[in-house]
Amino acid sequence: MNDMHEAPSHGAEIPSHGVGAPLRDLRVLDLATLFAGPLAATMLGDFGAEVIKVEHPHKPDPSRGHGPSKDGVGLWWKLLGRNKRTVTLDLSSPQGREVLLRLAADADVVIENFRPGTLERWGLGWDALSEANPRLVLARVTGFGQRGPYAQRPGFGTLAEAMSGFAAVTGEPDGPPTLPPFGLADSIAALSTAYAVMTALAGRAHTGRGQVVDMAIIEPMLTVLGPQPLWYDQLGYVQPRTGNRSANNAPRNTYRTADGRWVAVSTSAQSVAERVLRLVGRPEFLDEPWFATGAGRAEHAAELDEAVGGWIARHTRDEVVSAFEDAQAAVAPVYDVRDVMADPQYRALDSITSVEDDELGPVKMQNVLFRLSETPGAIRWAGRRHGADTDAVLGGLGLSEEEIAALREAGVVR
Repeated sequence: MNDMHEAPSHGAEIPSHGVGAPLRDLRVLDLATLFAGPLAATMLGDFGAEVIKVEHPHKPDPSRGHGPSKDGVGLWWKLLGRNKRTVTLDLSSPQGREVLLRLAADADVVIENFRPGTLERWGLGWDALSEANPRLVLARVTGFGQRGPYAQRPGFGTLAEAMSGFAAVTGEPDGPPTLPPFGLADSIAALSTAYAVMTALAGRAHTGRGQVVDMAIIEPMLTVLGPQPLWYDQLGYVQPRTGNRSANNAPRNTYRTADGRWVAVSTSAQSVAERVLRLVGRPEFLDEPWFATGAGRAEHAAELDEAVGGWIARHTRDEVVSAFEDAQAAVAPVYDVRDVMADPQYRALDSITSVEDDELGPVKMQNVLFRLSETPGAIRWAGRRHGADTDAVLGGLGLSEEEIAALREAGVVR
């Protein structure tokens, strides 16, 4: 392996790509910002792909400044930038274009999220990239896709959460449409992009050619919202806002416990619904004809909520969870992040793991997304400083120290 494949060193020992990393032979160029594209690249890097994060010399990825920071170090970036080598490059300059094409010639994947036409304006469109590397997969992540009347609009996850129908069905019936307080649409689009990239790479194994992935952030949200288009097409049915209740089953809600905490109850299975009502001392509901189906129970949600909620309100959260577990009924405490960090199940799974960082020391963050028994992923390092690997990566392309210094003098790199 050349030195572009070696893990960076910053004092603490960092594992290199082990033989168990299933994507260790992939090289990914992450040109994207905020948040879907970069998170897709993070997911690939977690399972061994060599990810090179390309940022503007004077305009770093905005995630470096999003949310809380410690000692001037952005914390969100530590998560989003993990397992990535960071280089700076002004793609709009002729010299930056040439360097990017040289990087692309030896890459497998490029992920970008500029407005449609931006790469083309810089001479880095699909024609140029595929000429440099016919096996390249180019993932283009935008709010509205590469074509259509909205293609040129600025697009963010919030807009997808609104336009997909998600906000319209979220919230209380008499309240406003509700947006999530985190990047839901971006995260779902990131998962979808990582899947799309792997699918395109599988296609390349058969054809020998790369292709373009056109990922519109507004689309994955439609899939996860389920059969709403089918319902409307066949029945003219428009799903209303129902708060925590469901039109498909009941009881299904959050309930406050005697010690002021909250639990969530689900009864998607008929047998679970029966166990819950027996547990709370209301077995007479089981004899009602409407109790035999989820839709029937949903029509009587208020009665069921009163029965279940009244029982829960007389017991502490721990008592409720214990009793539901004994009854083999489905319940979960409503956690905030403090509870997540202390929960024994999350600890058993190592869902929140500790990573050594050269700026902050040990930091805790979410672990890789899933566990593979033979080829597990790993977090090799947290997000690195802006441009930390520029000299090493460009040197790996064969550029001399003098050539790199000239690029730095011209403002093409930092």
